[in-house]
Amino acid sequence: MSESSANQALIPGELREIAPAVKRLIAPNGGPMTGPGTNTYLFGEHELAVLDPGPADHDHLARIEAACAGRCRWILTTHTHPDHSPGAAPLARATGATLIGLAAPRHGPQDRTFRPDVEPADGWRLATGEFTLRAVHTPGHASNHVCWLLEGQRMLFTGDHVMGGSTVVIGPPDGNMNAYLASLERLKTLGLAALAPGHGPVLDAPDDVVDALVHHRLGREAKVVAAIDAHPGATRDTLLPVVYADTPAHLHALAAQSLQAHLDRLVENGRARAEDGRYTLARG
Repeated sequence: MSESSANQALIPGELREIAPAVKRLIAPNGGPMTGPGTNTYLFGEHELAVLDPGPADHDHLARIEAACAGRCRWILTTHTHPDHSPGAAPLARATGATLIGLAAPRHGPQDRTFRPDVEPADGWRLATGEFTLRAVHTPGHASNHVCWLLEGQRMLFTGDHVMGGSTVVIGPPDGNMNAYLASLERLKTLGLAALAPGHGPVLDAPDDVVDALVHHRLGREAKVVAAIDAHPGATRDTLLPVVYADTPAHLHALAAQSLQAHLDRLVENGRARAEDGRYTLARG
């Protein structure tokens, strides 16, 4: 089921079936943090649900409408970052579909045009005669992040909680590293067969993917601790080139967000202290 070695299949604008009654359409917004582009997913054959319509790109929305052919009944989102949900409002106006997802939080770059008809609680289900999607609340990357479990096929549509080919940026104050790690561990309780991310290919061996992500984050955290130990009283910006020496400089502005999330986690967990933006390790 994995597409990790078949990147040639990730073509923006191409409608492709990735599982029974599940199709993927990639938006043309590829970039360093979006891979080939945002994955829009279509579920069903007779009455369709659309997940993450992506940016409000005219051509992409026209392709979604053409693929739905008048059968779009529901529009769902994983979260309200600008590459995932701005297409929802115009698609709903065009189709009359019900909007399902959590409203935008206060902080960070959020899509304020998304005004859901239904805000799903954790465990809420969209059940049709063709498929059932269950909401799995996964805060961390965003406080309003929801993954969607396709029951029966045990495929989890992960938005930006898990991405193919890239780590996820955790940007405080809306993003939270403790919440992100807890949400990752929760995925291992779901008995998953595959992960369908918001960017990149379908991933198999979900527990291995999760373990690798947790290992990466804890490894980065160890670098943060070592950097603070070597430079007590350092600011985030001073720590950044030390902790992310393995990351290209043009990505450091994004890395700074995740570094702040790691620093916040260390403070929250009592492992570090912050005073006027300067960090020291908590001793004893």
